[in-house]
Amino acid sequence: MQVAAIILAWVLTAFLAMVYLKAGWFKLTAPLSKLQEAGMGWTSKVGEPGVRVIAALELLGAAGIVLAPIASEFLGFGWAQAWGVAAAIGLVLVMVVAIVMHAVRGETKYTWKISFALLAASVVLAILLSVYGGALL
Repeated sequence: MQVAAIILAWVLTAFLAMVYLKAGWFKLTAPLSKLQEAGMGWTSKVGEPGVRVIAALELLGAAGIVLAPIASEFLGFGWAQAWGVAAAIGLVLVMVVAIVMHAVRGETKYTWKISFALLAASVVLAILLSVYGGALL
């Protein structure tokens, strides 16, 4: 059971890291007009500073779920594992806010599947990182 959980944790880590790195980098570097053309109409309401904060949170979360377990296991920084859990919980919070925002804007018809998939994956990863700690590698 533990081996399956560890494999699942790394699969979720790779998946979430790729998704949030790509999404965060796009939100951080693209002009608002390009984000709006890509279907992110909410960016006009949130404004550039808000979009950039969301991007930074996504990038930090992605980095945290990858680097913290590695630092804990390979470098012996046992305290780093808590940062991985915190990063996963941060990604959960990002998705909760995203789901609420999309619901308020009436966009759930188009966003609910990916939003809830990312939320579920982030919740499961946070639990796995909490339970298995530094034994992920």
